[in-house]
Amino acid sequence: MKTIGLIGGMSWESSAEYYRLINQGMKARLGAHNNAKSLMVTVNFQEIEEMQRAGHWDAAGNLLATASRQLEAGGADFIVLCTNTMHKMAAAIDDAVTIPLLHIADATGAAIQRAGIKRVALLGTGFTMEQDFYKGRLKEKFGLDVMIPDEADRRRVHTIIYDELCHGRIRESDRKEYQRIIAGFQASGAEGVILGCTEIMLLIKAGDVSLPIFDTTQLHCDAAIEMALN
Repeated sequence: MKTIGLIGGMSWESSAEYYRLINQGMKARLGAHNNAKSLMVTVNFQEIEEMQRAGHWDAAGNLLATASRQLEAGGADFIVLCTNTMHKMAAAIDDAVTIPLLHIADATGAAIQRAGIKRVALLGTGFTMEQDFYKGRLKEKFGLDVMIPDEADRRRVHTIIYDELCHGRIRESDRKEYQRIIAGFQASGAEGVILGCTEIMLLIKAGDVSLPIFDTTQLHCDAAIEMALN
């Protein structure tokens, strides 16, 4: 079994889900007292959030590069970055270490391809929805048609993530807002929806909407288990 190197803390609420899902999944695969072999370096999300807001992406990339080097030095065989948004700085991790990064968009795109879906909606932070590092990768590598909300709904989705979900607050009013936005996507022809922020899975479950959901946290964890065992 390979050792998984996790970069967590963005936010710690979703990082805790990564730890739970990876270890539960490994036990389900192997049985007995098995769990995953892993290391986690947890960054301070306050520092990351301030860098994001100020547009200091290079500084954020340097912070993630340092965390990656810590994991490699500790014996990790590959890296799992426990966030969607900070995959904007995936190249900084690739340049810092010799071990591979398991990209969250690749795990997600592969699952959507397996489902036979071509047109998919994307919910995430404003950075993830608006910039090309994520949806562009889904288009180029997996041939997906990626839809995003209009500007007002992008602000609403982003605000709920940062002001509520990253603080562990799950509100029914926020769930209804996401359900409304997803229903609008369905009416516009979306065949599925990507929960493209690792905290959204805390708010939206499969039974909450009629579209198929692609929970990036679960998919990333499943891919990490596969990589650790193969």
